[in-house]
Amino acid sequence: MGPGNIPPTGSDCKKNLHVCKRGYIPDMLATAELISASSQFLQLQDSLERARAVPLYRVPLAKVAADSPALECLQQLPLLTKSDLRSRFPENFLGEKRRLDSLLEGKQVELEHTSGTSAERLPVIFGRGWWNEQEERALRLNGLVARVLDEDPNARRASIVAPACTGLTCPTGWLSQARRTMGNTLFVNLARIPFLVGEAELERMAVEIADWSPQFLDVDPVHGAWFALFCEQRGIRFPSLRFVLCSYEFVSVVHRRIIEHALGVPVFNLYGSTETGHLLMENERGAMKSSRETAFLEVVDADATGIGELVVTTLSNNFMPLLRYRIGDLVAHQLKPCEDIYVVHGRVRDALTAGDGRRVTTGQVDECLANVEGIAHYELREAGQETWVLRFVPANGGPDDATLKVLTARLQALLKSNSAIQTLSMPVLLPTASGKFRLTIGATSPV
Repeated sequence: MGPGNIPPTGSDCKKNLHVCKRGYIPDMLATAELISASSQFLQLQDSLERARAVPLYRVPLAKVAADSPALECLQQLPLLTKSDLRSRFPENFLGEKRRLDSLLEGKQVELEHTSGTSAERLPVIFGRGWWNEQEERALRLNGLVARVLDEDPNARRASIVAPACTGLTCPTGWLSQARRTMGNTLFVNLARIPFLVGEAELERMAVEIADWSPQFLDVDPVHGAWFALFCEQRGIRFPSLRFVLCSYEFVSVVHRRIIEHALGVPVFNLYGSTETGHLLMENERGAMKSSRETAFLEVVDADATGIGELVVTTLSNNFMPLLRYRIGDLVAHQLKPCEDIYVVHGRVRDALTAGDGRRVTTGQVDECLANVEGIAHYELREAGQETWVLRFVPANGGPDDATLKVLTARLQALLKSNSAIQTLSMPVLLPTASGKFRLTIGATSPV
């Protein structure tokens, strides 16, 4: 193949999918990154063809020519919301001939539910074994994690998450350790609000983890940080531990710093949702990489800084495929030579409005807390016009006055606010009904 036939790559590849989807990748350009990108476009084409038989998509896809390039076809479709997925469920995905109860009885599928953080809980169908498969794909985007899984495919994990954190199995109420052990996972946390957990309960958690000898922890960052502080105060380390996974909600620099310092292992962010699977995984260099076999990602309505809303088209869940699904989160997509990475900025509903009218994301607020010691968890709330309150749970005695002065000055500069930001030390900050915490809350944000 001559130079004139070399297909475009990166963002140009996406604009010229009719060339890229044919799979022409010259040897000199055939890096793993480019091969993965090319393969994803082929998957996208196949997914769209299969989706024509799904009741939810029959009408919108009928308006698009079957031979249209995949990306061109996709971008002609409307964006999906949770209410669209809930309407006429499960017939909207399975049709009238396939019955959900029969699929469940035949153990072909699993039925789970989202946590309900941003809307009413949503039922989700996926094939048996799909959850573990897509999770491992994402985990292997990190070289260190991949090596641990290669050394021991049955690597043990201990999970510290809010009970009923998602529709996936998370024990609720008191259960024995045997009842909280599921395969290679031990669920150790039984409390919804970590700040109310007493020392005896934290000690029980630490003993169970030590006895279980996991290779990694899978934690909600707020719960994980509170447990890590206890371990730091008691001088507890876990020799078997290789890394910590943070997921379930936004991973703050506050929580990450505490966990890394207390437990002495790297912390990695694993991002996704029950309805889409795991979409992004942090690699050893701190870059969030997309799991291309699981989903095709778009960023829509980006602002001047490149931050926009994440839209997801799933590629591997054949029972409940999602086309252009608004997941409700803000991200930035950064294209680099032979690499593209994402930066997660938090939920759309948690964004704030600065004094000059700009949108300010949870991620941008969180950057202000870099290198700020003495805070275990926080919540920045817009109490009214030009009125801001920063509530925080202190760690190790709490931040001193000088530290708080630096922090509030950073926040005022970010928010373009002339008003003083009130700071309140709190023994407890409460989660939402779903068990997840919000770091930023606007004056008009939904509860």
